[in-house]
Amino acid sequence: MAIPRIAITTGEPAGIGPDVTLAAAMRAWDAELVAIGDSALLAARAESMHLPVQLLPFSANERPRQHEPGTLRVMQVPLAATVTAGTLDTANAPYVLETLRTAINGCTQDVFQAMVTAPVQKSTINDAGVSFSGHTEFLAEETATAQVVMMLATDELRVALATTHLALRDVPRAITRELLLATLRIVHHDLRDKFGIAQPRIAVLGLNPHAGEGGHIGSEEIDTILPALAQLRDEGLQLLGPLPADTAFNPKVLDNCDAVFAMYHDQGLPVLKFAGFGRAINITLGLPFIRTSVDHGTALDLAATGEADAGSMLQAIKVAVTMAGRRQAPA
Repeated sequence: MAIPRIAITTGEPAGIGPDVTLAAAMRAWDAELVAIGDSALLAARAESMHLPVQLLPFSANERPRQHEPGTLRVMQVPLAATVTAGTLDTANAPYVLETLRTAINGCTQDVFQAMVTAPVQKSTINDAGVSFSGHTEFLAEETATAQVVMMLATDELRVALATTHLALRDVPRAITRELLLATLRIVHHDLRDKFGIAQPRIAVLGLNPHAGEGGHIGSEEIDTILPALAQLRDEGLQLLGPLPADTAFNPKVLDNCDAVFAMYHDQGLPVLKFAGFGRAINITLGLPFIRTSVDHGTALDLAATGEADAGSMLQAIKVAVTMAGRRQAPA
């Protein structure tokens, strides 16, 4: 089986993205890891963290090779300004975006079989005059993907979202039949295509407390969610619900489903992050390639200290390697 090549975007240069990327390079992987970023930054960060990582140039013309612990291939994207760990600088916002575009281009051209993203600082990118609401939306725009779905996952639990970074007051208007049809089809497709689950089972949460309680606490379940689920069941999707969110996260439900589908960000993610703190990752479904990410921020106060927890990065790489390997396996 071919060795998958995984691109790792190193994120906000003043944060812990370079740190957790270097920490991952100290492990063995059944893949080739390629960091996308500034090699001088990575060298300086490795020195400050006392990590003996040998940085090697990357050539897309060479065949992928299995990662050797203590080495890291780097696809050079130069910084725009000198970096001080822990100190944000809007001058480097274009650098951060260029690392993402480089990874996207490599994935669409099959140079990379997946991309893993370290955290970025949204505020710095916006302060630089670029409208940026997050990796998920940026990746969708750059690939002209009409609809993507954010999923967070641990080894034990997957939670996909109908809506992402919306104010709570805007969520009910956003939950339309069309949205549910599109997003649940994507979740079903990618559970099969990227996770290798032949017959995915998805538990769908209601929008309102007690899933509307028969229309007594909101009508969205009756008017919108139930008709959408009925149509999708007619298409062959295995869907459970809509379920009350306060009782859905229990073994009786979770042992019989492959993913939970939540209506909004804070309906499903607090449970997942509590259950899998430090091990959760973000996966963007619907893209033309595999993308996983850490589920934490830039942790500016920990940059260059060697104290950042690399657990989420390790898990993001592990899942990307597994998914990429599954796609490359002979039928």
